Order: sequence, then structure tokens, then C-alpha cells
Amino acid sequence: MPRTTPSRPADVTALFPELAPLARAAVRLHPRAGKPTAADSSIGGPLLWPAAEPWPTCPDHDGPWHRGVAPGDVRLGRRILSEAWARPRAEGAELLTPEERVIVDRGSASGATRIPQDGPVPLIPVAQLYASDVPALPRPAGTDLLQVLWCAFDHDEDYLPAVELRRRTSADVIDPLAAAPQPSVIGNDGYLPEPCVLHPETVTEYPAPHELPEELAERIEAWEEEQNPDELDDVTTVDYQYDLSVAPGCKLGGHAPWSFSDPFPMACPECGSDVRPLLTLDGTEWDGGSGSWRPVEDADYTGLHFLGPACATRLTIGRGYNLQLYVCTTSYDHPHVQNMQ
Repeated sequence: MPRTTPSRPADVTALFPELAPLARAAVRLHPRAGKPTAADSSIGGPLLWPAAEPWPTCPDHDGPWHRGVAPGDVRLGRRILSEAWARPRAEGAELLTPEERVIVDRGSASGATRIPQDGPVPLIPVAQLYASDVPALPRPAGTDLLQVLWCAFDHDEDYLPAVELRRRTSADVIDPLAAAPQPSVIGNDGYLPEPCVLHPETVTEYPAPHELPEELAERIEAWEEEQNPDELDDVTTVDYQYDLSVAPGCKLGGHAPWSFSDPFPMACPECGSDVRPLLTLDGTEWDGGSGSWRPVEDADYTGLHFLGPACATRLTIGRGYNLQLYVCTTSYDHPHVQNMQ
């Protein structure tokens, strides 16, 4: 089923014409729980990988002194929690049985049980994008596939997973790997995505307020205040940052979703050239309320937000933020840059 973003609640370029030349196309990926194969674009699904090509491991995590939780326990704990929330229970009754609590705690990186890893840590598949599904995919000539993997431990430089990008020509993979190696443990259960199929949709974005000229940002803020001068709870207002500028959720391209920090210069670490947004990975596609970015097809969902289509990937970056990957504007061969917002 396709996913359709509702029309924006205001025509922002009619209100502020100087925003028009700042527009960028972004592709909302709309991940939803499913059973993708290596032939599909996905988040958390299997990758089309040559059997003869070594699977990458993390050089920073290669000894038993690193401890974590088993991926299988994480997935089992998620299933038990989902089933527990879905079943009726008396007021005041515990959500989980004692036996279920043991299993759920075992699969949580914040729980009491953490086990040592056994051998090198294989990277886990995070995303796979075929140009046939996402024509806007930036790619070197002759390639049609982007693959994203990461080490599911925090890394000291930014306390984020260490990401690796692979680009390839899918037709060249004539002997694909049957099954990828799995890490014995992962350091952060929020870095293990659930398998999701994608429903790409192109939308238009505008810069976050932090990136606008000060005078324009102030006029937009004044316009927001004019809509609700008394700050009444029952008055619906339109917020530029959350309704009109940058789409939430997993997406390709678009603008940077600056939030808790002001924009800072980012450049290619190899040549110093500018970088551009490639991919944003987010655990939530819209907020827990009505959410103006909530797709039309998901409007009837009334279940728990954190178990529903908005949170299908089950990713958690930091305290509910997102991870953006940027690539060099000069060469695809140069290392990427990543940032959390």
C-alpha cells in the first residue's frame, strides 16, 4: 500500500515567498513491518551481498571485554511486550508475568543481564535502497544499490553506531550470500531495526528555522504567535518547524532536521568539500498526537503509538533523536559524515 503525506496545513511559500528557492525534494521512505528479501529495498532486511565478499566487522569491538545483549533476545522481548500490551488486563495488574519480565529484561541493554561477546562483531544490515524503487538515489555511475550497515555499539567519538556505506551494481551479484553472519551481542538494543518494507514518497521540504536568515526566522515566529495569541489549549496552530519545514522519519535527501543544536559547519573529512544530506534514520515517523505528517493511509490507527506503524523500525537514536548521514559533493569514494539531531 502506498503512503500519502497530507497536504501541508499552510502554503508556506505564499506566506514567505523567499522560502521558495530554498525548497528541496526529500523521499520519505515510510518503513512498515514486513518480510523484505534481498531483492527488496528495506530497513532492517537482508542485503544483496556477494557470497565471495567478506562481511564487514567492527575493528573497535573485537574482544570478550565488550558486553551486550543477544539480538535474538531483543526481538523475543519486543514480541512479548507487543503481545502483553495487546491483551486485556485488570486495572492495576502487572503488564508482564514474572517469567515474561525475565525474558524482556534479558533482551534490554539497560537490563541487568549483559553477556560478553564471542569473537568479532559483524555489522548489522540497516538499510538497502534500490534505484528502481528510489530513482532520486544519489549514486556513482553504473551502480543502482546503496547498502547501509553499522556496528550496534556506541562509539566513543560521537556515542553513535559506526556506519559503513556500500554501493554496488545489483546485476553483478550472481552468487548472493544466503544468510549474513550475526553478532553474538549488540551494545544497544535500539540499534537493531525490525525488518521493514518501504513505501517511498517524494515531498517538498524547507530549511529548519535554525538555518534561515535571522530576519526571516523572526517573521515566521511572529506569524506563529499571531495564530494563537492567547496560547489556548483548544486552538489548533501551525508550527513552521514541525508542520512546514522538515519531514520527520526515515528519508532520503532533503534538509537537515536541526533540533537541539544550532547548525554547525560540516565538511568532507578527506577533501574539505561541502557535504549534502544522504539519509536520515529515525525511530518515529510522526508524533504521538494527530501529527500533520501522519500518512492518510494510517489515519485510522488507534493503537499504542510506540507499537504502531509510526515506530515500525523500533530504532532508538539517543533520546529519541535521529541519525543523519552526509556525503561529499565531490566524490562518492570519500568517507561520509554523520550527525545526531
